[in-house]
Amino acid sequence: MMTSLLENKHALAVFATEHALPARASLTVQWGLTEKLVTLLAPFEELTKQISSHSSSTADVIPSVVALKRLLSKETEADSGVRTTKSALLEAVSDRFQNVFTEPLYYLATVLDPRYKDRYFDVDTKMQAISMLQRQVDTITPNSSGPARETMHEPHAQRRRTEDDEATGGLSLLAMYDEILEENALRHREEEQPTKPSTSVQVHGYLSEPPIPRDQDPLHYWASNCARYPDLALAARKYLSAPLTSVDSERLFSAASDVVDDKRNRILCEKAEMLLFVKMNFAFVKKKLLIPPQ
Repeated sequence: MMTSLLENKHALAVFATEHALPARASLTVQWGLTEKLVTLLAPFEELTKQISSHSSSTADVIPSVVALKRLLSKETEADSGVRTTKSALLEAVSDRFQNVFTEPLYYLATVLDPRYKDRYFDVDTKMQAISMLQRQVDTITPNSSGPARETMHEPHAQRRRTEDDEATGGLSLLAMYDEILEENALRHREEEQPTKPSTSVQVHGYLSEPPIPRDQDPLHYWASNCARYPDLALAARKYLSAPLTSVDSERLFSAASDVVDDKRNRILCEKAEMLLFVKMNFAFVKKKLLIPPQ
């Protein structure tokens, strides 16, 4: 509203002159304060548009809050007249979003987003987030050395104990044959295990790489690097799928009013559902078709 007011500043001045409205010397100051308020609130509008997009996820919460708090904490000469408002906004943002840094959903999603990783945490929160990520990845992914993998190999048939074995306490020549076979069978099973790096190696290798640009799609990154970090890719599929806001759901309800209206009120529910599906997903299908084959 204030932006629209500033855009009509000249028209309002002409109207005041034509109708002989009393001029006030403070109007210049008030127009200046309005311009500063518009500048101060511009990042909030920009951030609202960003988090309302269909590609936003819970990974955008912490970086957005950190960036907004840093912006509000910087003092400039243009803050004259709105410094109190700026401080109040900073305090309100800090109070409202203080719990996001202790909620696992938010900081795990942030770490798993290759655009952010652990770059938006302080030292203590960073170590806590990495430890939590390690535990979550170990929970999500199956243990490659567990019993499930051992069932893939047939156990070596043990030789029946003979009377000589009983007499010698198992220290017989035939027993040594079996012991050697069992040792080599165990070594062979260990060598056959896949060379997939452990979860800790994946986490540290992933975090040691620089983040990707913010305009790139994190899902494309994980699609291209799932072979390098298979366990992390599974965790990213879980935590990066949560939408940040309910804007897409509200858009779906608005789209339904375009499909089912007074002139098309007898359409079957199945057809209305299919039309809504096509309407909401056609942009993704079109974008996918425009991607050149790899």
